[in-house]
Amino acid sequence: MIRLSLVGIGSGNPEHLTLEAIRVLEAADVILLPRKGDDKTELADLRRMIARDVLKTTPKIVEFDYPVRDAGTPKYLDGVNTWHDALGAIWGRLIREEAPENGHVALMVWGDPSLYDSTLRIAERVKAQGIAVDVRVVPGITSLQMLTAAHAIPLNTLGAPVQITTGRRLREHGWPEGVDTVAVMLDGECSFQSLPGEGYDIWWGAYVGMPDQILMAGPLEDMGDRIVETRAEARERHGWIMDIYLIRKR
Repeated sequence: MIRLSLVGIGSGNPEHLTLEAIRVLEAADVILLPRKGDDKTELADLRRMIARDVLKTTPKIVEFDYPVRDAGTPKYLDGVNTWHDALGAIWGRLIREEAPENGHVALMVWGDPSLYDSTLRIAERVKAQGIAVDVRVVPGITSLQMLTAAHAIPLNTLGAPVQITTGRRLREHGWPEGVDTVAVMLDGECSFQSLPGEGYDIWWGAYVGMPDQILMAGPLEDMGDRIVETRAEARERHGWIMDIYLIRKR
């Protein structure tokens, strides 16, 4: 049986790797390292740097090209599932070709594998191919933790719940009932623009934990347009962007 370790590596700062993450990566026979295109070379470079400079012993590194999700698929979930199927097929092929019998394969996962990430779902597709894998998760520091730490704010108000959601759901369903704090991930559309301007505060961050970190915060009616402009400029400058924000009702 193959041991498949999904190792959270945090949100861009190598110093945020846990001791467990380092130990598991060093113990792997093979590390699969994704390349996500020319506009996201920094993400692959960070993983290469971890393998080269942080690990005391460097396992075999096998790089592979990430398939591109077809954003034109009429139904969003159909497109995502097709994309995950393609990734599962790539993982399965590489495990068969590169891992020794009963070997240990690891992947470095941005943030944490269990919070708004698809690696666990892709691992299930590997199992569906008939490959015997024992999936282990090593938790990592998430962008949500980095956001609240960078702004020096608590995640929730006293005794109150928080909802973690996506930009798509915020746009399509509005503010969730029963909460005064919403954390929004995976939002390429600045979906906070769908909310009434007054009555909310926002804490936004891009590239949190990385050298190019950008932080902005304040009343939504004052910050919304500025965040949209800053985000567009940063994406143009880097060719990609990873951002997250917290919104709270006053």
